[in-house]
Amino acid sequence: MRSGVRVAVGVVLLLSFSACGAKRSAEPVRETTGLASEAESREALAVLPTVARGADASQYRRELFGRSWHDVEGNGCNQRDDVLLRDAVPGTTVSVRQGACSHDVLAGTWVDPYTGALLVFADLKDLEQAQAIQIDHVVPLAEAWVSGASTWTDERREQFANDLGSLLAADGPTNASKGSHDPAAWRPKKNFQCEYAVRWIAIKAEWHLGVDPSERRALSEMLEVCGASTPSS
Repeated sequence: MRSGVRVAVGVVLLLSFSACGAKRSAEPVRETTGLASEAESREALAVLPTVARGADASQYRRELFGRSWHDVEGNGCNQRDDVLLRDAVPGTTVSVRQGACSHDVLAGTWVDPYTGALLVFADLKDLEQAQAIQIDHVVPLAEAWVSGASTWTDERREQFANDLGSLLAADGPTNASKGSHDPAAWRPKKNFQCEYAVRWIAIKAEWHLGVDPSERRALSEMLEVCGASTPSS
């Protein structure tokens, strides 16, 4: 877990597993423990280097970041299962031992970090349900590539692609709409923009990645939500 990146999410809800792949509106109760303050994030943003947008975009390929979702911690489980277990509403997951993995996640409930939607899945071995909850790179790999990762070694790129502090369990369609966009091109609902900007900045600072001018402006605007008393969606 990387400091300033992970935010604990607690949800006080009565949950039912009668739904299969259901998506409902939810307003999670979010703890701010471990989340950098607006001032700290602005300080970190101010010192991120400025990079030209798209300098190496044509050279990006997913395979340059190595194999997806393998067991980098050596706990027997790949990153997808680790993130699904970590980000689920506490006490809702159903998992089994699969080979060396003690928590092959089969079902559970999650809160999408970008919309607040409640996601309930009863069978993640079903392809449709599995695709409806995805593991999102908060800073997309293509974005990392154009903001500094193109100069990294293959090993460092693979570490970034599988870094738990850079990953979140998210609603599939929402993650697809986010794609490889940076904050100048895509933002979550206003309620979630503060956390998104703080996470984005923390990851870029941790991995020594740069930002372009429009991205910097968008992040600064989203940080203003942190100080709003009654943010609206």
